Amino acid sequence: MNTQEYLDLENEYGAHNYKPLDVVLTKGEGVWVWDVDGKRYLDCLAAYSAVNQGHCHPAIMKTMMAQAQKLTLTSRAFRNDQLGHFYKEICELTRSHKVLPMNSGAEAVETVIKAVRKWSYQIKGIPEDKAEIIVCANNFHGRTITIVGFSTDPTARSGFGPFTPGFKIIPFGDADALEAAITPNTAGFLVEPIQGEAGVIIPKAGYLKAAREICDRHNVVLILDEIQTGLGRTGRLLAEEHEGIEADLTLVGKALSGGFYPISAVLSNKEVMDVLQPGEHGSTFGGNPLACAIARTAIRVLKEEKMIENASEMGDYFLAGLKNIQSPHIKEVRGRGLMIAMELFPEAGGARPFCYKLAEKGMLCKETHVDTIRFAPPLVIKKDEVDWALEQIAAVMTA
Repeated sequence: MNTQEYLDLENEYGAHNYKPLDVVLTKGEGVWVWDVDGKRYLDCLAAYSAVNQGHCHPAIMKTMMAQAQKLTLTSRAFRNDQLGHFYKEICELTRSHKVLPMNSGAEAVETVIKAVRKWSYQIKGIPEDKAEIIVCANNFHGRTITIVGFSTDPTARSGFGPFTPGFKIIPFGDADALEAAITPNTAGFLVEPIQGEAGVIIPKAGYLKAAREICDRHNVVLILDEIQTGLGRTGRLLAEEHEGIEADLTLVGKALSGGFYPISAVLSNKEVMDVLQPGEHGSTFGGNPLACAIARTAIRVLKEEKMIENASEMGDYFLAGLKNIQSPHIKEVRGRGLMIAMELFPEAGGARPFCYKLAEKGMLCKETHVDTIRFAPPLVIKKDEVDWALEQIAAVMTA
């Protein structure tokens, strides 16, 4: 089958809730992917940072194959020999007290909402059903009904109400707005260290440190959604490290499996996580032995192969190269580590046509919020590959 035949098959039988570029991929290795017609592309999206370790990383693949032949799923009705090791290794790596594994990022967000609400009633003393969680405008935390209910994106919200109450929305990056929004019923503050889907929006220096101080002063739980920013993407294991803080709860996912298997986790201090008792929350697949084995290797190779350090070095190099491109279409280039965005002027006609031009040259990236192109290659990218990418981007942006 050729590309068009695959497109026809999807369009006939699939739901139309996505608008992907019209490439049909069949193979991946490292930073490269191939389509069904045999064309090779440099992947500059990395499955929205799920493939930080590169496509089909051999060590993770070996672990997956070995564990799949032994035991894949027990449910949490029983214990398995991978779970405790995973708990210990990820807690030691991230300086966390407790961990609760789930499957998707959205499930991790739902989990943390439940845990923080229960903590606020049992420990903080907020009256039952009165807890509020503060979130930020232009956030992206997932697609469930509760989560889209506190989104400010009309596309995410429209036609899906009524929504779950108990959330208050403030501007992103504004510590004074956080201070002003807190009431005696405030349980937590849920925020992305860098807003990815909004177009790689980086708050001014000191914002997270100020948020940490404000939350401490008001006995409010600070929750950082590091599902995209975490596990090396910004040149640190967690993005919070850029400001030298620690969240009370941290959400990780995506790269936690290197793209091999759905797994996410809520990393928590002991006080919040210990409010959850048997029967109050869970998942049939959450913490299954296959996922845990894969995650253990995925985080091990991040460290052993110095992918985080490479993300910092190559991110600085990539960002500098992009900023040197002289084009009337480019409004701003911004980023941290290998989480980079190029925002175009509206007069450029949107980012999507530029993404198609880049695809023609063998480079895959994706638009967000109409006018912004994101560049987020796997963390294993090399300098010569960055140079090649910069050549293609410069050619397209100056044509």
